[in-house]
Amino acid sequence: MIFEIRTYLLKPGTAPQAEQAFGERIEARAKLSRIAGFWRTEVGTLNQIIHIWPYKDLNERDQIRAEAVKSGVWPPKIADFVIDMESKILHPAPFSPAFEPGEHGGLYEFRTYTYGPGAIPKVIEAWSPRIKERSAVSPLIFAGFTDIGALNQWVHVWAYKNMGDRETRRAQAMKPGQWPPPRHESVTLHKQTSTFAIPASWSPLR
Repeated sequence: MIFEIRTYLLKPGTAPQAEQAFGERIEARAKLSRIAGFWRTEVGTLNQIIHIWPYKDLNERDQIRAEAVKSGVWPPKIADFVIDMESKILHPAPFSPAFEPGEHGGLYEFRTYTYGPGAIPKVIEAWSPRIKERSAVSPLIFAGFTDIGALNQWVHVWAYKNMGDRETRRAQAMKPGQWPPPRHESVTLHKQTSTFAIPASWSPLR
């Protein structure tokens, strides 16, 4: 399975209108394939919307997207709001949840780590024995790596009730030698970013 993460930068003040436009069409679009979730950013780069789509593979993605456009149900009419658009295709780690629908809280954290070439297998190896205990503190929604788009990225998504809940739970999770997972000496970490986003009321993940 693959996951497409689409991030749109919108003109200031238009995110609520874009969210409404998606919500009005999502029922018809979901008949072709499910949407995993929809969020608007609250901390990080503002005026962004994030929507995530699971597919069996790239062929299914291309087929469904073409069918959605041909049928006229997609895309929502938000072109006048859009400044920039980004799409990434990710593969899940072996231990990753698959963005299953659920109600976890009002705040989702999207963390993106950019590594040097060849590092991702070592990252998965380091995370694998520790992720069960970490996920017991706060739910892991997804962890995986980019295959199309910006490469060598490790994307992990966590859910919290609010920012205070995040601070409490991260403090609980931070145990020396346990979390965060130790980094192999051959692994180079170039950049880390974190974005906090609020799910739409109609999002399958909220």
